[in-house]
Amino acid sequence: MDMKKRIHLELRNRTPSDVKELVLDNCRSNDGKIEGLTEDFKELEFLSTINVGLTSVANLPKLNKLKKLELSDNRISGGLEVLAEKCPNLTHLNLSGNKIKDLSTIEPLKKLESLKSLDLFNCEVTNLNDYRENVFKLLPQLTYLDGYDKEDKEAPDSDAEAYVGLDDDDDEDDEVEEEEGDEDAAPEDEDEEGEDEDEEEGEEEEEEDISGEEEEEEDLNDGEVEEEEDYEEERGQKRKREWDEGEEDDD
Repeated sequence: MDMKKRIHLELRNRTPSDVKELVLDNCRSNDGKIEGLTEDFKELEFLSTINVGLTSVANLPKLNKLKKLELSDNRISGGLEVLAEKCPNLTHLNLSGNKIKDLSTIEPLKKLESLKSLDLFNCEVTNLNDYRENVFKLLPQLTYLDGYDKEDKEAPDSDAEAYVGLDDDDDEDDEVEEEEGDEDAAPEDEDEEGEDEDEEEGEEEEEEDISGEEEEEEDLNDGEVEEEEDYEEERGQKRKREWDEGEEDDD
């Protein structure tokens, strides 16, 4: 896919002035130049053109708000004076994997007064004697070179991937915490289930007790009825005997 088409797709129905980050990695650059990028991208702060076949940045438009520029894995060998003119507020510049052979090629970067981080990994210039010391002398505004400062302390945010990595770690930590929270909550749920079972058993026992009491009352009632019937029967027999005895006396 060529760069113009890629830019069109990356817009996603937005206007160029709405775009703050633009990633064009691995697309094709005709004639080794930037194509389709205009000054209409006036709010652009991050531009990535990794491995697109660039040999020059001459066609880079004026981008006053651009702070981070990724140009790694291309074939750029010079012409960096354009950057100070077109992107005066750059703070991070990645030129790793390009054809930069000597310090004179990066000397124009002196004019980038806000430049704090410069990457030149896999460029021939890194093979020069006292390479790091000389680059820091040549570009005194630099804080980090190839991800490390003058005391060889690693930069906390040397490139955009560092931020992505931090976000991923945070998400993983959150997921772990959620899982641990679920595990911790599990015993409480079991306790609650146990309490519910105990309550249900208690209710069943109460119902059994009530039904038992009802059965006892029914048995008592039945007994009372039987006693009354027996009593009535005895009274009837007694009256019959008295009647019979009365008749015998009359005779």
